[in-house]
Amino acid sequence: MIHVYYGDGKGKTTAAVGLAARAAGSNMKVLFVQFLKTEFSGERHTLSHTENVTLTFCPLELKFTFEMDEKEKAQAAKVFKGIFDSSVTTALTERYDMVILDEIFDVINCEMISEAEVFEFVANAPVSMEIVMTGHNPPERFIEIADYVTEFKKIKHPYDRGITGRIGIEF
Repeated sequence: MIHVYYGDGKGKTTAAVGLAARAAGSNMKVLFVQFLKTEFSGERHTLSHTENVTLTFCPLELKFTFEMDEKEKAQAAKVFKGIFDSSVTTALTERYDMVILDEIFDVINCEMISEAEVFEFVANAPVSMEIVMTGHNPPERFIEIADYVTEFKKIKHPYDRGITGRIGIEF
């Protein structure tokens, strides 16, 4: 089954983490792949200590995409392409039950990872594998192929009042 959690509201990663915890608690093998996050994202500590969950590498430092110049975007794209390629190989060879691609739509939309490559993996993954994808503005074909689609809509957020992200809440 394919899950798509998208939108401008808070909670997409939180929902994916919750699903990972539920699956891991049911003895499913979960591969949690994060893009546009660093090793210091709050959920990583808990997930790294959760049996049956494997976390992939994240950079130690990373700017928001809108703060990156073209050279930094190109460097980030190489890192993310490597993370994606190795994650696909790991998921298939080690037979993971669930693969979470957190913020995948954002790296696709920034052209840091090929939409076609991600779609090929999702469309051809084993039927027994749950695939969860999060981010903003998913390409329409991911919505069409998905079994679950949930849109997170921001109504109000402290960022709108100039309040930046807080440890343990936004990251």
